[in-house]
Amino acid sequence: MQLACWNLGWIVLAAAWLGPLPELATTSFAAHMTLHMAVVAVAAPLLAIAIAGKAWDPVIRSPRSFSPVPASVGELLIVWAWHAPGLHHWARHSAVGFVSEQGMFLAAGLWVWMSAFGGTAPRDRGRSAAGVIGLLLTSMHMTLLGALLVMSPRLLYMHHGRSELFTPIMDQHLGGAVMLVVGGIAFLAGGLWLTKDLVSLGRLEMGTHEG
Repeated sequence: MQLACWNLGWIVLAAAWLGPLPELATTSFAAHMTLHMAVVAVAAPLLAIAIAGKAWDPVIRSPRSFSPVPASVGELLIVWAWHAPGLHHWARHSAVGFVSEQGMFLAAGLWVWMSAFGGTAPRDRGRSAAGVIGLLLTSMHMTLLGALLVMSPRLLYMHHGRSELFTPIMDQHLGGAVMLVVGGIAFLAGGLWLTKDLVSLGRLEMGTHEG
């Protein structure tokens, strides 16, 4: 399973970065948000799950650097900063800006997902519990940002062009919906998966004590 996740994660990244999305994102906010979600909510968790528990898992070597809640806060700051109009415009129209943005998105995504799923196998119960909190916090801020973009009555990103299908404000609302649905669901699903592991571990420990 981990090998399949590793290969699929890199395939998603290649499709996101080498496909049509970067060019489309110069004029479409929805394309930008699809690219963003492909990196942080699809590729990052696949790569993190593939690395978790392996000899090169960074969480094993430096667990304090991969605390789930601080990682979630760090990811929040990175994501919200790059969606400020100035930085967003720079990333859409500068190769340096684009590489900087996408690199930080991938690093932030891996930081959060590795913090939640990484470490020794089987996962430590305390880390799994912290991972649940970290992923749910990330899901909440992704949902909040997506909702703000969907409900905004005015255009926040003035550089986006007008297409035959969507006006700029409709494009912005669609991009917010992508973040709201994909980002919120991905991080919520990760938190629920760790919750399931915690419940299973609790039942196992209860059975051991009773035996």
